[in-house]
Amino acid sequence: MAKAPNIVPVILSGGSGSRLWPLSREQFPKQLQALTGEHTLIQDTAMRLGPNTTPKVAQPIIVCNDAHRFIVAEQLRAVGVEPKAIIIEPEGRNTAPAVAVAALVAEANDILLVMPSDHLIRRPESFRVAVGSALPLAKDGRLVTFGITPSAPSTAYGYIKRGADLKGGAYAVDAFVEKPDEKTARSFLKDGSYSWNGGIFMFRAGVFLEELAKFEPAIGPGCRSALDDGSNDLFFFRLDPEAFAKVPSQSIDYGVMERTDKAAVVPVDMGWSDVGSWSALHTESEQDADGNTLVGDVLALDTKNTYVRSERQTTAVVGMDDAVVVVTDDAVLVTNRAHDQQVKDIVAQLKADGREVAVAHSRTYRPWGWFQTVDEGERFKVKRIGVKPGAKLSLQKHWHRSEHWVVVKGAAVVTNGNQETRLGENESTFIPAGTVHRLENPGKVELEMHEVQSSEYVGEDDIVRIEDDYGRNKP
Repeated sequence: MAKAPNIVPVILSGGSGSRLWPLSREQFPKQLQALTGEHTLIQDTAMRLGPNTTPKVAQPIIVCNDAHRFIVAEQLRAVGVEPKAIIIEPEGRNTAPAVAVAALVAEANDILLVMPSDHLIRRPESFRVAVGSALPLAKDGRLVTFGITPSAPSTAYGYIKRGADLKGGAYAVDAFVEKPDEKTARSFLKDGSYSWNGGIFMFRAGVFLEELAKFEPAIGPGCRSALDDGSNDLFFFRLDPEAFAKVPSQSIDYGVMERTDKAAVVPVDMGWSDVGSWSALHTESEQDADGNTLVGDVLALDTKNTYVRSERQTTAVVGMDDAVVVVTDDAVLVTNRAHDQQVKDIVAQLKADGREVAVAHSRTYRPWGWFQTVDEGERFKVKRIGVKPGAKLSLQKHWHRSEHWVVVKGAAVVTNGNQETRLGENESTFIPAGTVHRLENPGKVELEMHEVQSSEYVGEDDIVRIEDDYGRNKP
């Protein structure tokens, strides 16, 4: 008897979520954050199906970028998900190459369930039922997409028009439709045969690669070369940068789904949102009697239908309607909800101006923990540093800056030149410029330390790594 094919989840985690700036930024985007519940979006995605659900699935394949690799691995580990592979893209080439790489890593007979990492699904049981409905079609060689039952005449999504009934809750795809204007979207909603295109797919790995070869013949071989010339790095696999850079950038929709004659759609009403704007997040968040969502230390008076989020300081809002106010420790966004799609234009302008706030938070995550700049000026910088239990920073030195370290919580083992010292709370040490040093947390609670840097230059690139547990050769 032939072995039943595995269902292999493929989780794509390359997006930056710029419409949710300043909370979501390239170096720490929305999929890595807990926006509406206890878990982050990528954790929810990975837990939606598993070995104990129906249908059962195999270990997932994760495709992400270099900057997020340790955070992704840590977040999956925290919820007990062990990936089959975490594949690092050296640069983004859109979704068709990302899925092609996963298809090449899987067995040809495996059924891939391709899911973006940054979507919210309120009714996962409905999603699992839809996956069960799609499974026979995928086994028979269909390329299945899941059509989201529209709740409004949205102009933010593409649409899928249903064709012939394939039975079992599935249909042939009659057409993929680009994002419509409002009048057209209203007609789609009234028609009843249109679904939103949520970018979730299911198909045999081998069938996808065959269809990809028909329509985008350069992508498959390019991805194969990137895999063949790639390398293992700890528990990650790095695609070869030179080979992957030559792969055409193309989406799975344009590259395959809109051109194949094997496309099928399974409509599903599963409480889906791509959380693609502040208005969308507001809709998915708990609201008070006035329609307000208030997150953090927030006061709102004479305010209705407004989303206010403060990550740090007290924020007071008075006399606002249909607004979004987001306060982080280094940026403030205020917009009318009707204009929140333009937040991406603000991010583009900040990038064009070379502003770091466009892409990075003040808190930066590292495999050993995190650091956060709290103050800086001419010839100095002050940081908070958190080190996970059992973790340690690289053995390193700085050409320019000297550092004063003060432990405020936990315990530290400090290598300072030829000496190794244990520091407890309220104890400190000084590390002169050029001295080889290392910080380690030997305890079972997070180590928190304050660092004062002093020098004519305090840039993050003033670092020489001598030894590193995480295989890094640059800051």
